[in-house]
This record gives sequence, C-alpha cells and structure tokens, in this order.
Amino acid sequence: MKVFKFGGASVKDADGIKNLASILKRYPSSGLVVVISAMGKTTNAMEAVVEAYFKDPQNRPNHIQAIREQHIEAIEALFEDKAAVYLPKLQAIFEELHTLLERSKSPNHSFIYDQIVCFGEILSTSIVSWYLDFIGLDVDWLDARSCVKTDDYYRNANLDWEQTQAHIRKAVDPNKITITQGFIGSDSNNFTTTLGREGSDYTAAIFGYSLNAAEVAIWKDVPGVMNGDPRVFQPTTLLETISYREAIELAYYGASVIHPKTLQPLQRKEIPLFVKSFKDPEAPGTVVGRGHVLEPMVPCYILKKNQTLLHLSTIDFSFIVEDNISEIFKLLHQTQMRVELIQNSAISFSVCVYNKYDRLDELVQQLRNSFKVEVHDQVSLYTIRHYSDAAIAYIKEHGGQVMLEQKTPETAQFVMQA
Repeated sequence: MKVFKFGGASVKDADGIKNLASILKRYPSSGLVVVISAMGKTTNAMEAVVEAYFKDPQNRPNHIQAIREQHIEAIEALFEDKAAVYLPKLQAIFEELHTLLERSKSPNHSFIYDQIVCFGEILSTSIVSWYLDFIGLDVDWLDARSCVKTDDYYRNANLDWEQTQAHIRKAVDPNKITITQGFIGSDSNNFTTTLGREGSDYTAAIFGYSLNAAEVAIWKDVPGVMNGDPRVFQPTTLLETISYREAIELAYYGASVIHPKTLQPLQRKEIPLFVKSFKDPEAPGTVVGRGHVLEPMVPCYILKKNQTLLHLSTIDFSFIVEDNISEIFKLLHQTQMRVELIQNSAISFSVCVYNKYDRLDELVQQLRNSFKVEVHDQVSLYTIRHYSDAAIAYIKEHGGQVMLEQKTPETAQFVMQA
C-alpha cells in the first residue's frame, strides 16, 4: 500500500489534474490512496465566504459564484463534449453548500469555518475522481470525514487514533485507487472539523500509519525539501536525505514543505516519506526516514511572518518567577496563542506568538492586569538550523532590525522587524 498526497498547486486546473492522472498511471492501479487538497487558491476563496457569512451576507453569492466558475472551467476542459454529464453533479455539491449557509445560525467562527471551507476538498476530489474514472482507472471516492475522527477543537482538531484507524482499515478497498480529501475530518456529532492549514500532509500520514503503508509520498511544485523557501531565500539547495528527527525539528520551526504533525506517526512505524516534484516525477526528490543524516549538511532557513512580539515586565520591578510564568502561559493557552519563542531575564519576559484566532487584544488586556506590556505586531521570526557565521550575517543583512535573538548549539532564531 502506498499513500500519495497532492496539494492545491498540483490540481489548480485541468492541466494539473491531467498531470496527476499521468503520474498515477506509472503505478499499479490498486493499493494506492491519493489524498488531495482543494484546487489552487480555493481554500482562500472559501475563507472569503466565511468572512462574508459573518460580515457581508449580501456579497456571499458573488464569492461562491467565483468558486463555481473556477470548477466549471476545469470540468469543461477535462470532459469537453461530455461535460454536461458532470456539471449537474457539481451543482449538487454547491446546492449542499447553499443549504448549509441558509440553515446555519451559529455565531462560532471556527465552527462555521470548518463547515464551509471543507467544500474545497470535496469539490477537488470529486472532479479528480470523475476524471480518473472517465479515463478508465478503477477508483473509489472516499469521504475522509467518515474515517478521520476528531474532537471538536474546530480549525485545529485533535485526532481520535483508535476510531480513525478502525474506520480507515474498513473503508479502504486495497484493490482500487482510493481518492480522498486532506485536511478534513469530523467530530462525534459528525460535524466537519479541520486539522489546521496545510493539514493534508497530516492526513496522508494518518492514512499511511493506519494502513501500514510501504511509503508516503508528498507531491509538490518544488524538487523536494529545500534548505529554504526559494521564494524568500536565494540560492537554495535540495536536501537529498533527512532523518525523522531533523525533519521534525524543521517542521516544528515552521518549514513549509512538511506539516509539523506529519512526521510523528510515520516515525513510529518507520514509514519512509518521499517529497517529490509533480513537475518532474522521475527526479529522486527527498527521502525522510530512519538512519538518514542531513545530506548535504548546510544551514536551513525558515521564515514565519505575521508574528507578534510581547515584552512583559513586572509593574513593581520584582523578579519574574515561576508564579508569573505560570500565569502568562495560562493566559496564552486560554487565548489560543501559538508560542513560537520565549526568553526571560530577572525582571522581563518576552514571547513571540502567532495570533491565529485573532484574540491578541483580549490577551494583552488580561496581561496588563499584572504586567507592563509592550506589543510589537507584524514582526517576522527567522530560524537557522545548523547555522554558520555567514548564514547569520545573511539573515541580519536581509531581515531588518533584530528585536530578539536566541541561539542554541544547532539553532539560531531572530525576531525582526522590517
């Protein structure tokens, strides 16, 4: 059994879907699970629908129509004179979305987000499944929500591994190509949940672990795992092999090629992870696995934008001790802040956070009951694994003003403001 994951860039249009099909034809037409993301920028478009639901209901149909037109265009290019067979099926999915929007009254943003955004994956996998069937492949479309069971922590749900494994093993037909969705699952009430942005990689790992897969492959628009995002850092180098441990470190610090949750289940069963290019399927890409070292051994650069740096100090200039730190972390947890970096001295405490749930004002207000608080918004966090003097000089030259700096023997981090 193999598990493949294709991201939005690989299925952004009809040509991308045809290329995906050509890749699948290279492999046996059974024992294959294909996890697919929403087409292109559809998730962003669905997020606009969510915002319209809360803030601009009158404009909501315009957002949906733009999404519909994108998918109609793909169907017409894929099926040509047979498109009329599939357009009603597409319309049925949009009618389901319309019904959901009309009936939903919940004020819970995260809940509504998950119920709406999931349609991006439902649309893309449906179209891919129809096309693969159209060209003669034996495929089975599987709704991931019937298998991937989670709690109700919407937008970043936690997996129920026992239920999920049982459902996946029962649902996947080893004699067919199974097409399913990344990113989405469901809770005990069968409401849709999501696993966090870029969670499709994690879905692939979930299926790989549950099925004891021989390998998991993530197909990207890059040659493999690079030592930095080529859109940000130049020049970049392909990392040919990476150990699980090193890959987990890179993912933790925010390397965009591999989702942070993807690697742990694969490591537990020593399932190798391949990161390959859908633009060049014959290229070797990167392999992540047991016993592999980082090859070549070069500095690895990671950038996280849109961070917030908080500088805290006690009002009476007393020491910041365990009770203070406990209070700070309690508030960070309550306001759902992702902590990226911390640093403290005798009378100060600095923390770099990601305000994913837009609760920064609430956090700062509560912190000011006990601390003096300085807020630096829209800062960037740069991380260098296996840094060198030259690598640090490169970041300081291009990153902006250094507001906080921290080093360990293997990792250097800098909070910077452009």
